[in-house]
Amino acid sequence: MTPDTADASAPEAAPALRGTLPGAAHEVRLAVLAMVGTTVFDGGLLERAMTRTLADQGVGEGSAQFERMLRYAKDTAGMSKLAVFSQLFEDRHRAAAANTFFERSCDELIADGVIQAVPGAEDAIAWLREAGIMVCLATGFGRHTQNMVLESLGWMGLADLSLCPADAGRGRPYPDMILTAVLALDLDDVRKVAVVGDSCADIQSGLRAGASTVAGVLTGAHGEPALRAAGATAVVQSIRDLPVLLEPRSE
Repeated sequence: MTPDTADASAPEAAPALRGTLPGAAHEVRLAVLAMVGTTVFDGGLLERAMTRTLADQGVGEGSAQFERMLRYAKDTAGMSKLAVFSQLFEDRHRAAAANTFFERSCDELIADGVIQAVPGAEDAIAWLREAGIMVCLATGFGRHTQNMVLESLGWMGLADLSLCPADAGRGRPYPDMILTAVLALDLDDVRKVAVVGDSCADIQSGLRAGASTVAGVLTGAHGEPALRAAGATAVVQSIRDLPVLLEPRSE
């Protein structure tokens, strides 16, 4: 989905969201938001960096092996990239080398300006913080790449916390990053967490952590059927609809 299509479709979906989560939304005190595909458009970053990495590892572009590996990388969007390479390459040293090359390729592409904010993302984050809801930005990329994304958008300090798999021990679909955010921000109840992401791995991690709100967005990796099959408690068009989903309601 492109920024233009996300921007055009979001307003139509917002009115239908009211009443989706009666009696629970106003309890949210922490929102854990995925980055690429949810708050950030990567401009083809993952596919381009993965193509470079597979070529560096001797996997010819267009070959059956290349297509299989690229499809796996897309299907596992949201997961730790090191974990993805560990599945693609049996040798752990090769997996680590591929991950290092991938991160370097991402850094080069980010420096070229491929990253854009999802329309309404900054406003949604500002709304959350003004409403007293803490915000954690979570990613499957490494720390250096995450920082480059934040710096490229001028987002350093936008959220209360940013986390990558290395900060927590394991990435999605494990709940570690969410639970690390709960501890780091001194939250007393994981049920007061809302998790928002574009991939099934985001949904799985939120459910495993025990979050009461686990919402999918349609601006990234997976469509509504997949997100609902993964267990999403709500699916919205875009992160810009999050305030409507979480605002206190009397009905």
